[in-house]
Amino acid sequence: MQSIYIPHLLNATDRTRFLQFETTFDNLATLTPVRAEVSVRHGTTFIEVRGTASTIVTLTCDRCLQQYNHRVALGAEEIIWLDEAAGAGEGLPLEQEVSAEDLVESLSPNGHFDPETWIYEQICLHLPQRQICDQSCQGLQVEAAESNPPLTDGRWSALEALKQQLAGDEYQAN
Repeated sequence: MQSIYIPHLLNATDRTRFLQFETTFDNLATLTPVRAEVSVRHGTTFIEVRGTASTIVTLTCDRCLQQYNHRVALGAEEIIWLDEAAGAGEGLPLEQEVSAEDLVESLSPNGHFDPETWIYEQICLHLPQRQICDQSCQGLQVEAAESNPPLTDGRWSALEALKQQLAGDEYQAN
C-alpha cells in the first residue's frame, strides 16, 4: 500500500480518505493477516487519523516460554500536527532536552502519511506488557536430578580432589 500524500487530502471529499486493507508485518508474528480500516482527515493544521484493526498474534509467555496466540482488536485515533519543521530534526544530537509541549507527533504539510506503519504502531501499543499464556501458568518446570551427581567441568577435577582431601583431613582432626 502506498502512503498518502498529505496535500492530496485537501482535494478529497470532506478532506477525508477511507482505506480498508489486509496486510502482514515482517516484525510481527501473526496467525491471521491484519484487517484494518483507516480514515485520514485533513484539518488544515493537523490530520486526524482513526482506525480499527484486528488480528491474532503469536506471543511467547514470559513465565513458561511457550508460544500462545493472543487476539488483538483495537480502535484508535490520533491527531498529528502539520508542521513545516517536522522533518528538519534529523541532524540534531541523539540526546537533548525536550519540553512537554514538544512531545507531539508531527508531519510536514507537504509530506506523506503511511497508514500501514500507523496500524503497526497501534498494534504494538496494544500488545500486553506482561505476556502470560494463562493466569494459572506455573512457569518453567525444572526437574532436579536427585540421584545423579552434579555435572562438573573436568578441568575442575584437581580442585574437587583437593576439596575432598581437605574435608577428610578436617574429619580426622576432630
